[in-house]
Parts: sequence; C-alpha cells; structure tokens
Amino acid sequence: MRDVLESLVKWWEAGVPVGLATVTATWSSAPRQPGAAMVVGPAGEVVGSVSGGCVEGAVYELCREVIETGTARTARFGVSDDDAFEVGLTCGGTIELLIERVDRESFPQLGELARAIVEARPVALLTRVDDARHLLVTPETRDGTLGSERIDDAVTDDGRGLLAAGRTGVLQYGPQGERRGEGLPVLVASFAPPARMLVFGATDHAAATARIGSFLGYHVTVCDARPVFATARRFPSADEVVVDWPHRYLSAEVEAGRVDERTVLCVLTHDPKFDVPVLEVALRLPVAYVGAMGSRRTHDDRNKRLLEAGLTDGELARLASPVGLDLGARTPEETAVSIAAEIVALRWGGTGVRLTATEGPIHSD
Repeated sequence: MRDVLESLVKWWEAGVPVGLATVTATWSSAPRQPGAAMVVGPAGEVVGSVSGGCVEGAVYELCREVIETGTARTARFGVSDDDAFEVGLTCGGTIELLIERVDRESFPQLGELARAIVEARPVALLTRVDDARHLLVTPETRDGTLGSERIDDAVTDDGRGLLAAGRTGVLQYGPQGERRGEGLPVLVASFAPPARMLVFGATDHAAATARIGSFLGYHVTVCDARPVFATARRFPSADEVVVDWPHRYLSAEVEAGRVDERTVLCVLTHDPKFDVPVLEVALRLPVAYVGAMGSRRTHDDRNKRLLEAGLTDGELARLASPVGLDLGARTPEETAVSIAAEIVALRWGGTGVRLTATEGPIHSD
C-alpha cells in the first residue's frame, strides 16, 4: 500500500470514493506479494499494480464495480506462463485479491494510518478478507473492529507480533477468532520503520556494505571511533555516520530501544580493541544477524578473547565469522555482496546453493 498511499489519501481527504485492490495471497511465482495494491480513482486513473500487468484490466473493472456498489468482493486469478510471457513477465502464478471501496465512511482509519507511515511510527493494518473491515494496530493502541471484541483481541496480539517482525501476511481464524479455526482470513499489512544495519568500522569494506545495505532498504549507520575516517563524505550511502566507540554506541542504542530483532550488525573493524568489545554486547542481543570480518586465524583468536570475556558457546554460535557466503569475493564490493547474500539467505531460509543445483520451488514459505 505504500506505493499508492499518497493518491489514496488525496482522494480520501477529498471525500471521493475509489476502488482499492489488495493482494491477499499468492502461489507459485506470482510477481507481487501480499499487501501489493492498486487504486482506481474517480476518473478512471490507475495507481499501483497487483500483478505486473497480467490481470490489471480485469481488476480495473472489478474496482469500478465496487465503487458503484460499495460491496467488497474477492477474486482469484491464475496466470499461465504463456500469458505472463506475452505481457513481459518471466513466469506465471496465482493471486487472490480483496477489492473494496475506500472512502471516509468505509475506512475512517486511513488518515491515522497515513500519518503513522509518514512519521515512521510502527503500525499494522488488519483487514478481514471476507468483508473488508479494518482494524488499525500500533504497539500500544488499536482503532476499529473486525466484528467482535474476541476477534479483535486475538488478531491484535498476532498482528503486533507480525508488526514487531516487520512482516506482512494472512492469518486464519475461526468465526469467533479461534486461533486454530478457519474461515476468517485476516490480512496483516505491517508498516514498520526500515530495519537497521549497523556497520562498525570506517573501512572500504564498510563503505561498500553501507551501499548495498541502503540498496536493500536498511537504515544504515556507520560507526567508528576515529573521526578522521568516520565522515559523511566517505560514506554518502549511509543514513548516519557516528564517531564513537562501537560498543559504547551499540549499548546506548539498545538502551534507547533503537535495536530490535530485525537489526543486522556488521563488524568490519578487523581490530580486536574495537571488535571484541562490540561483539561482547552484540552477541547477547536478540538481533537478526551479527557478522564479523577476519581470517580463520583472526576468528579463532577473537573467539578465545570472547570466551575469556564471559560469552557462552551458544552465544558465540550466533556469530557469522568469517563473514559472508563463499562467493570467492576479492574486492570490497564483492565482499559486500557476499555479506548481503548471507543476510538475505538467513532472513528467508535460503541455502546459498546455486539454483541450478536444486529442485522444486524457487521461493520457500
């Protein structure tokens, strides 16, 4: 919905009803994921996409229909590989959609949703797929209802869990919100601030890692205790460049609540006086990834120092070191690709094996 939000809010504020189509489920290699949206405006304008072009025409007509009737509906489209190829896609798939009319009466929470997204406050939009009722959830509040307090209570708890993880998906419930039930699908669209990448060490490898981290959508911070190296000019891709001792900066960020389970940490200082203290803090945190640069000899020496500092074998096992996947990387840029590949693989459960050597679906659940 981020892609269509500006236009959607403009029409909503003007009191003009529009049609909104949202992807609620996909199978095979469908080009857009749950949460992708397309809006049809009052004069027939189209903003956004739900399939990359394959079924947009049919979805357009459905959006025009719900603008007139005000009755939400669902639709399912299967796109064959041949049809997908004709419109410039590489493969087909199946998508399910919720099509609804959006105006101030049907979606009164849209204004607050837009404000939260613009202000980078975590918020989740929970939508009943069968009738398009909405519940807006933040870590502290909720607004709206999906039908009953019992349903709202169950869905709010689960929605906050997905929001904390920055994930979007469909949850299934029974008619009264039973978690083991079926028949009441709820789309949870999470709008969390970008996950953070903390890069420690103002080196050429750090500059390349900051660039690819920004490309992947992370909010990138580079930290080094040496002011002559830690400058914004040397790291133009970073959102922040901080001059501080890495362990002290990380501890302060944890205390301020700015490190969470989506945060990735890349320790590229390659100097024990910097990397051992920061790893001592990092490996005790419930973050998504902790990687450290160095040879195997450096890794063994670092592990010995960390054990002497009191870390357990279990905590040490969380350390990705030597950092990255085995790509044969040589340059800082190639090494950054190796690090990014490891982060992506861990996030989605990838193996790092060449796809030509595997069988079955390319994308895992």
